[in-house]
Amino acid sequence: MNTTDIQSTFNLARFEPGQRKGHYESYFQRANHPTKPLAFWIRYTAFIPHGQPEKAIGELWAVYFDGLTGSHTAVKREMPALLSSFDRTRFHVSLDKASLDARGLKGGIASGKQKLDWDLKYTSSEGPLFLFPESLYAGSFPKAKVLVGSPLAEFSGTLRVNGKTIKIQKWPGSQNHNWGSKHTDHYAWGQVSGFDNSKDTFLELATARLKIGPLWTPAITPVVLLHKGREYKLNELVKCFRRANFGYFYWDFHASSPEISIKGRITAERKDFVCLRYYNPPGGSKFCLNTKIAACDLEIQTANGRESLHSKNRAAFEILTDAEDHGMTPAC
Repeated sequence: MNTTDIQSTFNLARFEPGQRKGHYESYFQRANHPTKPLAFWIRYTAFIPHGQPEKAIGELWAVYFDGLTGSHTAVKREMPALLSSFDRTRFHVSLDKASLDARGLKGGIASGKQKLDWDLKYTSSEGPLFLFPESLYAGSFPKAKVLVGSPLAEFSGTLRVNGKTIKIQKWPGSQNHNWGSKHTDHYAWGQVSGFDNSKDTFLELATARLKIGPLWTPAITPVVLLHKGREYKLNELVKCFRRANFGYFYWDFHASSPEISIKGRITAERKDFVCLRYYNPPGGSKFCLNTKIAACDLEIQTANGRESLHSKNRAAFEILTDAEDHGMTPAC
C-alpha cells in the first residue's frame, strides 16, 4: 500500500449523520512562511451535541496570523449539517462550497468586515504520524484522538485576506485530523514542521490533563519526533507522566528513551495568539488559545551526539482551557 493509500485510510471520517452520541471531528491544515512570522490555519469541523442529532452543524474556520503587523484575521462560519459532507469511504470533506481532500483545499468565509478565501494545494512524502500508540485509535480511550495525516507537507496557492492576495509558495506545514466524544479537559498542543536549522525535522507533542469529578489526573505528555529519517515515538502512556509544565504563554517539556533524549521550550507572546471558542459535545464550550507563529528551542541527545534545533516563529502552540484568566476575548 503506498503512502497516499495509507494516509487516506487513517483520514477517513468517523462522523455519522444522525448519531445521538456527542461527537466533534476536525480536519485542520496549517503552514508557515519559510522565514517570516506569517501563517495560516484552516479547519473543517463537524459537531454533534450529545443526544441532540437535530442540532448537528458544520463549522468552517480560518485564521491568518500576521506577526509582522500584529494583526490577525480570524473568521468562522456555522452551517446546518445538511450542507456538510464528511466522507467515510475516501478522504474528502465539504462544507457547502468549501472542500478538502488529499491534494488540496478551497473555500472562503466572510464575517462582518473580515473575509478570508483560500485555494491551496499540498504535497507530502511522509506517511501519517500518530501522537498516541496506534492501538488506542480504535477504542474509546482517550476520548479525543489526534492524527497528523501529512507531516512535513508543503503548501502552494493563494490566500485572500480582506481583499489582499497572498501568494503561498512552498510554505511548510501539515494536514491534521482530530475527533472524539468530548474535548480534552485541559491541554497544550504543539507542532513544528521543519526547524530553521533542520528543515526535515518534525515535532508533535501534547500535555493533557483529565478531570474526573472534582479531581484532576496528572499530566501526560506524548512526544513524537521525525529526525534524520527516523521516527522516535515517546508516547507510551505509562511513561508519559511528569514530563512538562505549561502556562500562559510558555511550555517546557522533556522526554527520553534508550535511543534519544529531548528537551524543549515553546513560547509566544499574548499578541501572537487568537482566542477561539470550541463547542464541547457533552455541553458548554472551551477556550482555545491558538498561535501558529510561536518559537521553539529543542535539545536532542542521541548516540551520535547533541544537537540544538531552533524555530524562531514556525511553531504551532495551542492551549485548551475552561479558565477565563488568560485575558483574551474570543475572536470567533
